[in-house]
Amino acid sequence: LQFLSSTKAPFWINAYPYFAYKDDPSGISLDYALFNPNEGMVDPYTKLRYDNMLYAQVDAAIFAIARMGCGNIEVKVSEMGWPSKGDPNDFGTTLENVAMYNRNLLRRQLGSEGTPLRPCMGLDVYMFALFNENLKPGPTSKKLIRPKILSR
Repeated sequence: LQFLSSTKAPFWINAYPYFAYKDDPSGISLDYALFNPNEGMVDPYTKLRYDNMLYAQVDAAIFAIARMGCGNIEVKVSEMGWPSKGDPNDFGTTLENVAMYNRNLLRRQLGSEGTPLRPCMGLDVYMFALFNENLKPGPTSKKLIRPKILSR
């Protein structure tokens, strides 16, 4: 972190709201994960209100980095996305949810919206696997993201 701080380089994270939702669908609402209107949550430490999982994940990294004395480091998202298909135990892996996630994310990106912890600093994000990658090992939800739905 000291190196990143001294060189003014960003800290890159892979943030996947889908996997947080999949691991706790009773505790994390689908609307919260998809950027849809929802009740949100208030972080018990910062008292900041979050209306989506991505910003909570990013701010968790920012908060942890700041606690280690490097609060000047910018956090960017190097990999994120929503799967279009999953295995039987995967919840929420539908084309409709991919479309909703991407549309809502794009809407926020076009507005240069920041996170609650850094509201005036737009967040750089990079979508991962905007094509079907059926040769990748692992669960189906990590292989498939369909690009055609973005043109709806």
